[in-house]
Amino acid sequence: MHAITAFFLHLVDHFGYLGLYVVMTLANIGAPVGSELVLPAAGALAATGHLSSVWLTIAVAVAGELSGQTIGYIVGRFGGRPFVERFGKYVHLGHPEIERAHAFFERWGSFAVFICRFVPFIRGVVGVPAGIAEMPLVPFYLWTFCGSLIFCAGFVLLGSSLGSHAEAVSDAFRRWAVLIAVVAVVALALYLIVRSRVSRTPR
Repeated sequence: MHAITAFFLHLVDHFGYLGLYVVMTLANIGAPVGSELVLPAAGALAATGHLSSVWLTIAVAVAGELSGQTIGYIVGRFGGRPFVERFGKYVHLGHPEIERAHAFFERWGSFAVFICRFVPFIRGVVGVPAGIAEMPLVPFYLWTFCGSLIFCAGFVLLGSSLGSHAEAVSDAFRRWAVLIAVVAVVALALYLIVRSRVSRTPR
């Protein structure tokens, strides 16, 4: 995994913004890129002048994420479950994962896309089950953009400000990302429960 991530880091270092765009697109179609390491490195490159602008680095990273998620959505929408179940194994996306993601969307709606932007691995393939569920494009892109902007901006800015300490930050995120996602889901569940009870309360 580290060797693969090192290869993608080399692409960003060698090809600049084009390399970053390609890498982030691949990360969002299931490739084992290691975005939590690539983005801080890109931020550090921007801070040292190898990339011209931190903000342009964030914009290119988000554009790559949207491109990758678009590909995943198209595959899920027009290829359907048979296509994904046949070829999904190459990105470790099988029938159980599809069923869990579909149930998650059914319960939480399009907001599930936003939550998944912060969960390792799932964030890279969430477009596929969203396409299978035929999620409307407006909420899909809205939540994808919002989640990707927070994710990419956070890591790029941390990499830019922390330099050599960026890897430690990304490793910490890897350890705590699942907990963060669980907290977000619980908070959303509590909000929906309270709202539902308030709406049923006689006026």
